[in-house]
Amino acid sequence: MTAFPQVRRVYDEPEATDGARVLVDRVWPRGLRKDALKLDDWAKDVAPSAALRTWYGHDPAKFDEFRARYLDELGAPPQRAALDRLRARAAAGPLTLLTATRDVGHSQAAVLATLLQPPAPSSDASGEKVCYAHLICPECGELHTTSQGEL
Repeated sequence: MTAFPQVRRVYDEPEATDGARVLVDRVWPRGLRKDALKLDDWAKDVAPSAALRTWYGHDPAKFDEFRARYLDELGAPPQRAALDRLRARAAAGPLTLLTATRDVGHSQAAVLATLLQPPAPSSDASGEKVCYAHLICPECGELHTTSQGEL
């Protein structure tokens, strides 16, 4: 089963449980030499645009709108391809998304981790396990249903 992607600061020491370590920031983190960072990939194409990053300014009050705008950006072909590469890494084993952002819970890495996590099984009224994976949009990660509960 696919593990949940971890989100960590790029400045934190690597851990044995990190698996593949991927930087998901558009710009290189301040104060770090490229040869000193233990990194498997730098996924610049999956990072938010400079305009979106500037608008957001890491203001937690804007996070919901940031998330919506960022998901829209991830729908463009280059970003979608980069997201697909991250999905493949996540399916292959443990994945740690790295960001320089202080508040990782309100970062693009947190949004990506949510998109990359496997769908959680649920139970129906009879207690039988139900999987909603077929209702998850592969492009945005959102659960899509109609009022009747069908796709």
